[in-house]
Order: sequence, then C-alpha cells, then structure tokens
Amino acid sequence: MIKLIASDMDGTLLDAHMSISTENTEAIRMANELGIEFMVATGRNAQEARAALDEAGIDCAMITLNGAQVFDRSGKSLFTVPIPSPQAMTVMDILDANGIYYEVATNQGLYSESQPKRIESFASSIATHMPHLTYKMAIAMASANLELLHITYVDSIRELLLDDKLEVLKIICFHTEGPRILGPVGKEISNLGELAVTSSGQNNLEVNHKNAQKGIAVAHVAHERGITLDEVMTIGDNFNDVSMLQTAGVSFAMGNAEIEVKDYAKYLTDTNLESGVGKAILRAINENL
Repeated sequence: MIKLIASDMDGTLLDAHMSISTENTEAIRMANELGIEFMVATGRNAQEARAALDEAGIDCAMITLNGAQVFDRSGKSLFTVPIPSPQAMTVMDILDANGIYYEVATNQGLYSESQPKRIESFASSIATHMPHLTYKMAIAMASANLELLHITYVDSIRELLLDDKLEVLKIICFHTEGPRILGPVGKEISNLGELAVTSSGQNNLEVNHKNAQKGIAVAHVAHERGITLDEVMTIGDNFNDVSMLQTAGVSFAMGNAEIEVKDYAKYLTDTNLESGVGKAILRAINENL
C-alpha cells in the first residue's frame, strides 16, 4: 500500500484557475486520514507553490524548483542542490547569445532582468497549459501573477553571482517559438555536463544541477521517512516529472500529459481540468495499489 504521494502542480494538481479543486483537496485529506503523506513536487519556488496550497488549506512538505530545494511542512529548508556559479554564467551566456529570456531562482529569491519579457513569457506558458484562454486573457493572468509573486528585477544577474552567499538553484528560460529555438539550445546546455535540462511546457526549458531532479528528491524524502519506493506514488504531466514517474512504485500520468511522458507512467488518470489527481488518489486507495 502507498505511504507517500508526490504530485506535480502546474498541469497536474492545479486547474484552469491555477487553484486546487475541491475534489483534489478532499482526496488529499482522505489520504492523510489514512496515514498517507501527501506532498508536492514542483518546478515552482516555495512562494509560488505555497500560495495555491494555502488557498486550499493544504499543509504539506514541498519539493520545489524541480528538486533543487526541499521543505518540510513547517517551511524549513531541508536541503538545496545548487548550480555552481561558473556553470550558471556559462548557461546565461548561451541563452543571451540566442536571444532567450530567462529567470534565475536562487536561495535568496527569484531574479529577472526584464519585467515586460517576464509578462510575455509567463503569458505564453499559461496559454500552453490552458489553450482555451485567449492570449489577451493569458497576458492579464500573467500580470496578475506578478502581484502575487515576489520577483526582483535587476540590471545584471551576473553581478549578483559575485556574492558567494547566493546559490543558483534553477534557471528557467522561455521562447515563444518553443522547441525550434529551445531544442538546439537545450542540447548545447546539456553538453556542458553536470546539468539536467527538462521542460514543463512547450515554450520553456528548466536547467538544474543533475542531482536536482524530482525523482532524486522524492527518493531522498522516502528514505528519510523509512518508506520504500514501492510504497511511493507520483503524479505528473510533463518532462520535468519523468524522473519521479520512473522512481515510484505507483505512477500516474495526467490525461493531459505529453504523449511521451505517458509512456513512463504505470497508470493514466483524467486531466487536470477533471481533478485527475483526486481520481488517481482514490483509485490507488480503493485498489490498494
């Protein structure tokens, strides 16, 4: 029987309004009542993840930034897996050379060099996850998100990296032309070595240290809890979820997951717009998966 559930957020736990549905919330609470721990494993930073969880009244541990930082239920950081500054500089050089907008998540917050590009890129990401929205609506939602998310705009992120106390945990980049531009750039970054290049949507790339992956973080948390991987359940929809889908004994891909991602999961559930996470949890409980 499962003892630990780790769920992705965007395109998985969250619905079209970037909220957690009542059905998902009730299933999570039922699992908790049965002694099954629920946690999120997301590409978001802690602040972004906590906003949706607090709204639903869900108090749980969090794997954030694709596994670069893990928090317990109280919000205490348990460990981080940073990208060495020289490598981060090289990644930014490659992105700048290709005219690709990026943001840098650190142990001291999220940084960007352009608010207009941030809004445009986030709107593109929203439109990918919620194709029913018009681009104008996506822009409006992206602008509203800026009010909720603390992001610091600076003239030069490179200057910040001169501070030894600053750790780069993830670099996320966006381009409206998606794989045509990001595909070759992702390969170039991968060839640097020691880095994991994944994606949470058609229009982005996410760069982490090779040891900062959701699957590694889930395995670490399970080990700390004395839980075997056969007793772990994971749920996801995109390529940055593959490592945890491969790791867990019970794995579900969302109905809206990328086709290739579905191949890595043992089970399939409904889409994020149909409370697929809640349905997967109930199935796992009822069928004693």
